[in-house]
Amino acid sequence: MPDSTARGPAAARPRTPVRPAIVELTLVRLREFWREPEAVFWVFAFPLLLALGLGIAFRNRPPESIRVGVLATAPEGAAAALAKAPGIAVEPLADDGAAARALRNADVALVVAPNASGGVEYHFDPSRPDARTARLLADDAIQRGAGRADPLAVEEHTVSERGSRYIDFFVPGMLGLNLMGSGVWSIAFAIVTARKQKLLKRLIATPMSRGQYLASFLLSRLAFLVLEVGALVGFGMLVFDVPMRGSLAALAVVCLVAALTFSALGLLVASRARTVEAVSGLANLVMLPMWIFSGVFFSAANFPDALQPFVQALPLTAAVDALRAIMLRGATLSSQAGEVGLLLLWLVVPFVVALRIFRWR
Repeated sequence: MPDSTARGPAAARPRTPVRPAIVELTLVRLREFWREPEAVFWVFAFPLLLALGLGIAFRNRPPESIRVGVLATAPEGAAAALAKAPGIAVEPLADDGAAARALRNADVALVVAPNASGGVEYHFDPSRPDARTARLLADDAIQRGAGRADPLAVEEHTVSERGSRYIDFFVPGMLGLNLMGSGVWSIAFAIVTARKQKLLKRLIATPMSRGQYLASFLLSRLAFLVLEVGALVGFGMLVFDVPMRGSLAALAVVCLVAALTFSALGLLVASRARTVEAVSGLANLVMLPMWIFSGVFFSAANFPDALQPFVQALPLTAAVDALRAIMLRGATLSSQAGEVGLLLLWLVVPFVVALRIFRWR
């Protein structure tokens, strides 16, 4: 009778523990990302370079002088008064033709010309903010040069507050934009590339569900979220002294929900696309309205009231508004419940739809 305790060489080897499919898929997503230098650059380096460039361009500095053109036939006192006025750079102009060209080419914001009564007249485009400002400054300087006196004495106290600068406005917007871009682009392109290379077809034969495969993309986004958010927010705080008036926990929750939301949109975009060209067009179709309307580079309130329901319904608008409120105004997470709720809605619906319509081939 053979000895039941005898073991062959294969039986003596310890069995390697089998990890769940969702863990293996998530690890695959992480390895794919780190092996793509382009993806690392666009997720981490590009936002920092953009923030650095805009921070330098819009740094605190003395106001630039506004260029005002003065015709040679303008009253002599007007030209002298403008030359002494702070904030105005005088540009002499020979004739009406030169004045028209200077305005057309935006070389000057305002042209001062003589009128029939011996005074001056102003030529400018009222749709240009700098032209309206130039009109006020020039008129004040000319009137004072003619002897006007203010009946009421005034004083000025200049104030410079952290949070009111453009870089303070931009960093939370850039953070939301980066969460959207990395969520939609990286996930959509990874899925379509795998489908095009017929890798998804091979995965059908494995003991893995569709939900596990799609969920692995959401989990892999979480692995990079701390680095992605920490790099941009930390850079803004250290280099440009961008304030963080709210709690880091509230900021982390909003970033987490926003990252998952845009990842779900990326899954939906890639659920049926078969080529890189197709997914590129769909991704641009989804993201371009948010680039324009969601207030990343300027306030979304600039759009007409008729467009505000559409603007406020966009997920990037909710993310950017919540991030700015927490960072710049010290808002609590509970006060941003509406924005977080909208993001959760955009998370659940696209993920459920992607789960239902996703194709392996």
